[in-house]
Amino acid sequence: MRTGWIRLWRGVAWGGIGLSLYAGWLTVDDVRDRSASERAIAEACDRLVSGAAVMDLHGGTVRAKTSADRIDTHGLRGSCTVYQASGSGRTRGLFSLAVRTGGKREPLNRIGAGLEPFALRTPDRTDKTDLTAVADRRPEPRPLGDGTLGWYGNWYTTVRAECGPGSSPTAPPLLHITASADYDDDVSGADRARLARIARSATETLTHRIGCRTRLPALPGGEPAPVPTVLRPARSAGGSCAWFAGYLRRSDHGPLPDRALSVPVRDTYPLESCLLAVSPGQVHHTANGLPEDKRDYADSAVTHSPWWLRTVTYTGAEARATGYESLDGEDIVIKPGTAGQTNNVWWASSVCGGKPALHTLSSSYSYDNVLGSRAVAALFRAYVDDVAGRRGCTHVTFPDAADSGDR
Repeated sequence: MRTGWIRLWRGVAWGGIGLSLYAGWLTVDDVRDRSASERAIAEACDRLVSGAAVMDLHGGTVRAKTSADRIDTHGLRGSCTVYQASGSGRTRGLFSLAVRTGGKREPLNRIGAGLEPFALRTPDRTDKTDLTAVADRRPEPRPLGDGTLGWYGNWYTTVRAECGPGSSPTAPPLLHITASADYDDDVSGADRARLARIARSATETLTHRIGCRTRLPALPGGEPAPVPTVLRPARSAGGSCAWFAGYLRRSDHGPLPDRALSVPVRDTYPLESCLLAVSPGQVHHTANGLPEDKRDYADSAVTHSPWWLRTVTYTGAEARATGYESLDGEDIVIKPGTAGQTNNVWWASSVCGGKPALHTLSSSYSYDNVLGSRAVAALFRAYVDDVAGRRGCTHVTFPDAADSGDR
């Protein structure tokens, strides 16, 4: 009996030692895999990011793979993509970093109807009956701190850098570096803070590398708050959409939007936007007053082509890097000091605090036809008058009257 117990204890002891050795081997293997993944991330992203910081996203991961995309800071453009990998080889999105520069040929900031803010109905999403209730595809970004450093969304942070006097001749006038979480789960506040740190660190590394003389403000303390996505009644809108609430109080509502999504107003923020949209109830109310040849627009607004407007003011270097895609697919960079209207896009210019400013309005394809140019022109002028007056802008230039004739 005693011999049997001794054998049993010996077996348990040897088994424990074996399990400990196996666990140790797994730990060493995990450490080796993580180290290799960190090196691969750094290489793919041209050593602009810490592989360890990226691997800490989404609760932390042991193995990661990178795509064939690479960032080449010599070209000052590109992106890198990182996937979280399981032991079986399956992958899922984890992170991406994008480097973009402002130039004279391709706009860094795009405006126009193609920037759809709402996720539309698809064959596998037939349950979505209210298209404009939530900006679930492209909500308005919030300023990072006072906005001079950049802006953020619920799953990304964009840090901006202006290359000032003393910069290398090859340095661009403006850089945008965006760090994004690519996983489908909701991004935590801790991960939003990580993305902000990654984006700022990458920008600091890149500007030093290319000889861009700039000053990057410090990150604000704490975790970036979630960005609102639910549109609210336009009549009580505040912040960047307060001008529209006032416009509704002074004018006949007609087919104008009844929903709004605003951002906090910061005079230091070089990108200030307001999203306006029409609810299904307002669409049905409007449809009865439309000419017969435009009633199909109302039907499509409820089912697959929502009505919306977006106003954005860009100042300083951001104004010089804004444009749109023409009807023939050509990229157009808008020149500061000009004004015009084309392809669902309106713009006016001014000078705010000694810097050029560009005030823009974009509309969805069918909604522009429903409102008509005169209504859009009146709305646009009210917006520009408000933002220019609030920011103390001068030399305001509007589109010619010929550009806003009735349709």
